[in-house]
Amino acid sequence: MTEIGHKLICEEHGPNDLVEYAQLADDSAFEFAMISDHFHPWLASQGESPLVWNVIGAIAQATDDLRLGTGITCPIIRVHPAIVAQAAATAATMLPGRFFLGVGAGEQLNEHVLGHRWPEHAVRLEMLAEAIEIIRTLWEGETTSFHGEYYTVENARLFTLPDELPPIPIAADGPNAARFAGEFGDGFVGVSPDPELLETFKEAGGDGPRYGEITVCYDEDEARAVERAHEIWAIEGLPGELMWELPTPVHLEQATQAVSEDDIRELIVCGDDPDEHVDALEEYVDAGYDRVVVHQIGSNQAEFVEFYEENVFPSF
Repeated sequence: MTEIGHKLICEEHGPNDLVEYAQLADDSAFEFAMISDHFHPWLASQGESPLVWNVIGAIAQATDDLRLGTGITCPIIRVHPAIVAQAAATAATMLPGRFFLGVGAGEQLNEHVLGHRWPEHAVRLEMLAEAIEIIRTLWEGETTSFHGEYYTVENARLFTLPDELPPIPIAADGPNAARFAGEFGDGFVGVSPDPELLETFKEAGGDGPRYGEITVCYDEDEARAVERAHEIWAIEGLPGELMWELPTPVHLEQATQAVSEDDIRELIVCGDDPDEHVDALEEYVDAGYDRVVVHQIGSNQAEFVEFYEENVFPSF
């Protein structure tokens, strides 16, 4: 059975709004939520970028049943994995049995801000493997020292630990990362309905939930939805690896100048046709995802939740 989740986008919404939207999801038929972890928004037009761990703490106090995971935290450059281990353990303590730590190899947009070199993807995966080892070791609650190729931890111990440790699903957008997720992760996170990635994950020993992320722009006025999606989320039209490699919102804005409203209309479901929303979700289900999180562009989140409850969820 497929579960449908609600994506909380820190790049678009301030911290108080994110807590409000988490409450909406908690009170609705959405079964879980994921929240992004950014230092910068992708584009200045998105306008926000609060620290995710503060927001998660507030959501923990404002919700009762909502399962919540990061989508995606990068524990390799901007934040040391030992600090991520502590932050995630605290979040899991505040959200008992309903937190998971989604991790990935990150984007230069967020990870270069302390002046560190942005390494190639293969090196980032090596760093991520070491980071995950540190996180899981610290979660054992013992005094830990670690001297690896990329990280050092000396005499560190986490004293605040949850009764139930959170799983660590891993994000992947290509075969190498999918293979890595299968080897090191407790699940898979993807942003495209590509069954080959899921097959690679499985062949590498992957098990656990398979999270797919889809972006939509619900609005009763389709033209208005397209205009809003183009203004806020033109990055959907960027080819190849540009999103992972460009360092600032200014660079991304320059790159998206070539993305037209017609491009966005082809890439993102815009408007209020239930069949189009259902078909887009079913693409992910058919590819092998058992959990699909929906990112709604814009501040009309309450209307989006109501629309999905009444017109989309019955199909699932």
